[in-house]
Amino acid sequence: MHTDTLSYVIGNKLYLNITDRCTLVCEFCPKTLGSHQVHDYDLTLAKRPEVEAIIAAIGDPTAYEEIVFCGFGEPTLRLKVLLQVARYIKDNGGRVRLNTDGLANLVNKRNVLPEMQGLIDAVSVSMNAQNEALYNQHCAPQLKGAWQAMLDFLAEAPRYIPDVTATAIDGLAGVDIAACKKIAVELGVKFRSRQLDVVG
Repeated sequence: MHTDTLSYVIGNKLYLNITDRCTLVCEFCPKTLGSHQVHDYDLTLAKRPEVEAIIAAIGDPTAYEEIVFCGFGEPTLRLKVLLQVARYIKDNGGRVRLNTDGLANLVNKRNVLPEMQGLIDAVSVSMNAQNEALYNQHCAPQLKGAWQAMLDFLAEAPRYIPDVTATAIDGLAGVDIAACKKIAVELGVKFRSRQLDVVG
């Protein structure tokens, strides 16, 4: 019988798998390619977990360098749950990082970053390309205006979150890592290059 994996450890970080829904259908995502495996973990969810179940899967937040909202879905699609769990982690001495596609404001039709203030210590936003055409090609966004919304989110995020990083994957056809980094610098955020097929 399959038991949902709500949390999984990579190195000294705990990753939280709170949804299987996403705003993008990235061609390079293992899920798009038919796999729900990350390292040794199967991230298939039979149902979307409630706050209590996620908290139970964390244990002691101080046991980890940081706790990361990640998984195979877009965590901000469950914004209320995410913020409640983040509050628990912060109240119990933990550090919170959010891995996101940066489309939370577009989805929610409002700026949700103020609600994250004090609850999210670091955010990592998947930029993934240096222009809209390539972004649309590789990420297949389900919402119009996703590319610009992601850039706007990145530009706004440092006002509310102390540590903001844009990421792009080295190895995607046509993606210019130096150009992606330049955009990040212009937006006033950090940049990290990720390797294709390396998750976590």
